[in-house]
Amino acid sequence: MSNLKLMALDAEDLEVISSCCQDSVLKIGEMTYLPREKRFVLTVNRFAWEKNGEKERRRSVLHFERVQSVKVSGLDRNDPDMVTSLLAILFEAGESPSGTIELVFAGDGAIRLDVECVEAQLADMPAAWEAQSVPNHD
Repeated sequence: MSNLKLMALDAEDLEVISSCCQDSVLKIGEMTYLPREKRFVLTVNRFAWEKNGEKERRRSVLHFERVQSVKVSGLDRNDPDMVTSLLAILFEAGESPSGTIELVFAGDGAIRLDVECVEAQLADMPAAWEAQSVPNHD
């Protein structure tokens, strides 16, 4: 399978991107909100779950468009080298088509994006390497 390039335009699409991004690791400094562009961008080291048993991580970019505001809790934005793990991406509908996208991180961290509508993209970069282990959940 080649590099993933996915787009989400509704809650169901976002669930697919969430499953592909589960257990991605990133540094706090690799998240950026660009208010003028209404864009929130994360660069992650994604575990390639679609590789069916292979232990591979891929460098990927995940971005959300039409972001009106960003709220962060449980993550120290003053420590750009702090590493965290992305567990899930959830969507809570508001007045259609708007709503809130929540990025859920290990250790009770969360980022809430108030969005005009769901518009997200995940794109793998060429960088890939063998992972040390397979993420394990209880």
